[in-house]
Amino acid sequence: MESPVEIVQHTGGAIGYSWLMIALPLLGAAILLLGGRRTDRWGHLLGVAMSLGAFAVAVASFVQLLALNPGERRRGIELFEFIPGMADLGVLIDPLSISFALLITGVGSLIHIYSIGYMSHDHDRRRFFAYLNLFVAAMLLLVLSDNYLGLFVGWEGVGLASYLLIGFWQFKPSAATAAKKAFVINRVGDFGLLIGIFTIWTTFGSLAFRDLGADVATQASEGTLTAIGLLLLVGACGKSAQLPLQAWLLDAMEGPTPVSALIHAATMVTAGVYLVVRSGAFFEAAPTAQLVVTIVGVATLLAGAIIGCAKDDIKKGLAGSTMSQIGYMMLGAGLGPAGYAFAIGHLITHGFFKANMFLGAGSVMHAMNDEVDMRRYGALFPVMKVTAVTFVIGYLAIIGFPLLSGYYTKEGIIETAMHHNPVLGWLAVLGAGLTGFYMSRMVFMTFFGKKRWADDAHPHESPAVMTVPLIILSIGSIGLGAFLVLGNRFATFLAPAVGTPAEMPEPHVFGVGPAALATLALVAAGAAFAWMRYGAAEVPVTAPRGSFLTTFARRDLYGDALNESLFMRPGQWLTRLSVFFDNRGIDGLVNGLAAGIGGTSGRLRRVQTGYVRSYALSIFFGAAVVVGALLYVGNM
Repeated sequence: MESPVEIVQHTGGAIGYSWLMIALPLLGAAILLLGGRRTDRWGHLLGVAMSLGAFAVAVASFVQLLALNPGERRRGIELFEFIPGMADLGVLIDPLSISFALLITGVGSLIHIYSIGYMSHDHDRRRFFAYLNLFVAAMLLLVLSDNYLGLFVGWEGVGLASYLLIGFWQFKPSAATAAKKAFVINRVGDFGLLIGIFTIWTTFGSLAFRDLGADVATQASEGTLTAIGLLLLVGACGKSAQLPLQAWLLDAMEGPTPVSALIHAATMVTAGVYLVVRSGAFFEAAPTAQLVVTIVGVATLLAGAIIGCAKDDIKKGLAGSTMSQIGYMMLGAGLGPAGYAFAIGHLITHGFFKANMFLGAGSVMHAMNDEVDMRRYGALFPVMKVTAVTFVIGYLAIIGFPLLSGYYTKEGIIETAMHHNPVLGWLAVLGAGLTGFYMSRMVFMTFFGKKRWADDAHPHESPAVMTVPLIILSIGSIGLGAFLVLGNRFATFLAPAVGTPAEMPEPHVFGVGPAALATLALVAAGAAFAWMRYGAAEVPVTAPRGSFLTTFARRDLYGDALNESLFMRPGQWLTRLSVFFDNRGIDGLVNGLAAGIGGTSGRLRRVQTGYVRSYALSIFFGAAVVVGALLYVGNM
């Protein structure tokens, strides 16, 4: 394979001002947070304008990058010295970073626009847009930084912003708890990432991407590279909700729906995939770490799909779907250069169709008095046609319906996995069949069948400020996958950043291989079974008890119980032991010493009688002792 091209310093044109992508939303967040209530009337407009401004800079930088020769498409921009002798803060514009920048600012701007309508009745709308801007700025710093230190600063900024957004309605105990849960679990992953960054620094003496290319294999042992890869994977698992650090994702649905679309579709949960692909040199030199990435990806895509099969909450069903689809991306990223283009391509198309469906779910909730239980929906297609049609387009894309976006990118991952490891490939095929079932179940329960609405529900179509972003996202859900994959267009574009595989696959308009046909058959079977259960049959308003497997999925595969048993309760015991040791040991020693000195002082105090005769007698005896001692010494 060919390695990524060298990074060249750049000064002119739009790329020279690419730092504005970070600065504009950061400025918007600062104005809205510091301006307070004085910015309430126009704060949401400023937030949208800053996001659109960042998107304009991203487009201009992308156009200039395309005009360069492929061998010159890695441009670095130095900003200032961050930590002397360790790292400078700079921006890297290459095919990988600009792809993320376009996704974050493009889809993010549509979510900002949608939020104008969705949050119109919230008295804290200005603060919400400030947090959205802060999140976009942090995410852009993460993907545009030219070294691991800047990436980590953005990584932590994303964690802070997601905490603020998930817990935006902090008056709800469930939202406050979900925000803390996401924050704490992500700290576990962040600790692994931080140790990995420390190991990179001590091993190679640099954190800059330009110094950490394909030659890392010659500068460190395979054991060290494996350790680095696994530590980076721990960080990726936390941010991308991969096993075993996935438990925060479904609870994070307590935040406003635009937050779910921004964090759990287009940006934050994809950060782990970006980290693995950007750190490809370490994983390619450590086959064990690379294998673990693929195993984590396959296990998570199946776990997320199983969870999605049993959820009645529309947002939590989509969250399980997100967890599963990120698993596909992790699988592709773990396959090396052959899978990078499909992994990032699926990430981009997923950003469109999943944001489309999350915002569509928000539109349904907006019309149904914030009801999230799909058993209280049904027959919404006639009264919400724009929302329904765009949602169905996203649904067809995610299940891999032929010729739509998800078909090409997911099929590419499955075919590549088949080539590398058939076991992983067939498990990915099984995951596709489960996707066909749970996504069909969601569509049938929400838009078809009989009405199961509450008495006070009067569903209606959302305003244009909410439906126009849905239409734009649905267009991307239709044709973006074919545009990226056919002719290896995206793989060729991405090659200067991630390298070129030894053998470039030749994608087809319609796959006819065994894996492709098996995938379509399982998807069709899953959709047909969902129609039998939730389309043609009566859907009970109250969820039936279900089997053990159903309960297992409804309780998120007992992830919370496992975390409680393995971490929380031992942590409580350790805390109680520490408190006991502190009270009886440390405090006991200090307090005992103080009590001993106090008691001794109390006893010595009795010597002070206040009588002159007692003091004179004491002086006499003291003088006698001194004289006796002197005479004794003099006679020796």
